[in-house]
Amino acid sequence: MIRKIFKKKQSNGKIKAFINKYKIPREYLSINRKSIAKGVFIGLFWGFIPMPMQMLAVLAITPFLKFNLPIALTVVWLSNPITMPFMYYMEYQTGVMLLGSESLEDIELSLDWFSNNWDKIITPLYVGTIPYSLGVSSIIYFIINKLWIDSVKKEKSYRKKDS
Repeated sequence: MIRKIFKKKQSNGKIKAFINKYKIPREYLSINRKSIAKGVFIGLFWGFIPMPMQMLAVLAITPFLKFNLPIALTVVWLSNPITMPFMYYMEYQTGVMLLGSESLEDIELSLDWFSNNWDKIITPLYVGTIPYSLGVSSIIYFIINKLWIDSVKKEKSYRKKDS
């Protein structure tokens, strides 16, 4: 289905010129099941990790893995300034539960409070990040693969019926 959409689009000469000018490898822009699923996995993986410059982390692993780079860079924005407080609080609470430690009371959204409590926050936050970063990313990876395969099978069955 997604390939149909992209095949119908006219190829833009400016985009091709940009790709050729900067010698961007085609595998980082390919649209296939594996590339898209890996791109979403990598974007979600880094998106759940509380760190600055998540997009640079995605770019840093491009020499080692082949995936759809625009998809990964887009998905990493799952953690944006609006969703970050909720995500990080959820990850912190998960870390507290996994470590069996006590949650901090009277949480304030101020730099002073965070700097004074950083040593109490950091370990539960990163421990709580692990299940979300690995777990959610893996689940979504398999869901994308399954949906893509089912879509291809469905399309093939429609073609057989039409013939």
